[in-house]
Amino acid sequence: MTKKEIEEELMDLKSDYIRIQGDLEKATSFGVNTSKGEQQLIEMEARMKELNRKLDEVKK
Repeated sequence: MTKKEIEEELMDLKSDYIRIQGDLEKATSFGVNTSKGEQQLIEMEARMKELNRKLDEVKK
């Protein structure tokens, strides 16, 4: 992956993360089960961590 591709994917993930986090907050206020959404956030965090490592390698 190029630096630009990594940065673009990170931006997309961050945007999706914020959206899902907001949805979870709304769902929580209505007492809806949020375990699937929480799992999505965990997976997204892992992917962002991986992409940040790749970005660090590309910058070297």
